[in-house]
Amino acid sequence: MNKINRRVTTSIFSCATIAGMAGMAIFQPVAYAGPVLKIDDTKWISVGAGLRTSFFSVENAAPNGSDRSKDFSVENIRLYLNGQVHKNIKLTFNTERDAANNESARVLDAIARFEFSDSFNIWAGRFLPPSDRSNLNGPFYLNTWSFPLVQNYPALFAGRDNGIAAWGFAGSQFKYQFGVFEGRKGGANVSDSLLYSGRLTYNFWDAEPGYYNSSAYYGARDILALGVAAMHQKDGAGTSVSKGDFTGWNVDALMEKKLANNGVVSLEGAYYDYDLGNVADVALVQGNGYFVLAGYLFPQKVGIGQLQPHVRYQSLDPQGSSNTRTRTEAGVNYIIDGHDARISLIFAEDDPGTPGSKSANSVLLGMQIQL
Repeated sequence: MNKINRRVTTSIFSCATIAGMAGMAIFQPVAYAGPVLKIDDTKWISVGAGLRTSFFSVENAAPNGSDRSKDFSVENIRLYLNGQVHKNIKLTFNTERDAANNESARVLDAIARFEFSDSFNIWAGRFLPPSDRSNLNGPFYLNTWSFPLVQNYPALFAGRDNGIAAWGFAGSQFKYQFGVFEGRKGGANVSDSLLYSGRLTYNFWDAEPGYYNSSAYYGARDILALGVAAMHQKDGAGTSVSKGDFTGWNVDALMEKKLANNGVVSLEGAYYDYDLGNVADVALVQGNGYFVLAGYLFPQKVGIGQLQPHVRYQSLDPQGSSNTRTRTEAGVNYIIDGHDARISLIFAEDDPGTPGSKSANSVLLGMQIQL
């Protein structure tokens, strides 16, 4: 996920400075990530980067089948590029590591952003469709390390799809997002049907500006948010021989409150329902699932950061099957600089729910850094 409307950093250059001494920037606030090169009164460009790297170990998962696996991984490495060509027209281009394609760089986001007002905006290109809160967080803005396994909306890459969306606010509390995307191409979709996606969010306390959101504000905002999202694509599931329509929806909620002692309590949950028209699909699931999460950010600093213990439980129940997959996690985040510098330690027990299989415990140590 990109970092649009997330942080405040800018630099102001005179024309002479740009020509001869671009390295001597003076930084002032503006709502875009990374250092900003100002070209004129309306044109500018900014750059940034994000890295998530981890160590992951699972019992009985080594090649010999009896020892623990031990794997270091670069989970995400992203370059962020944002620019403005007109006060109402902006451009986003972000890249991501593609683990399935020899670690090559791949287009993550490519967005033409026509942003007219708080109440109405148009995005076109490749980006996250209106969907659940976790997807609109992206991996860098979750309340824990791993993306929820119960989220099973279709996507082109990393939750993204090619399409167009309209979004905005009615007042500051109610956000709408609706879009049309390519969705599943080929296979069952012989009629080249499009995918329709929408989300409505209401913030009872502080507002969450921008297209994206977060599940952790670390006390900067008091959040009580309720969201509902849905996707539908005719012939979006199955094969050309056995076709089914894809329909998925979810409801999600987040409560994050800064207490009188400056500690921050977080409660989050989501419920998902997926319908494939009773056809089999290797990439999608028919059924339902949910997750619940609770965390607490201690106000006291320990060294250079704060501790945030948390727990999460997930359950995914495929329809017509008794193979309910569950995952229980307990961990602690070490918050150094919000989402820009964070270390996570997670212990988990994963039960695949399939006959003859056993649950497996795992440990993960992860670090993320963003500029």
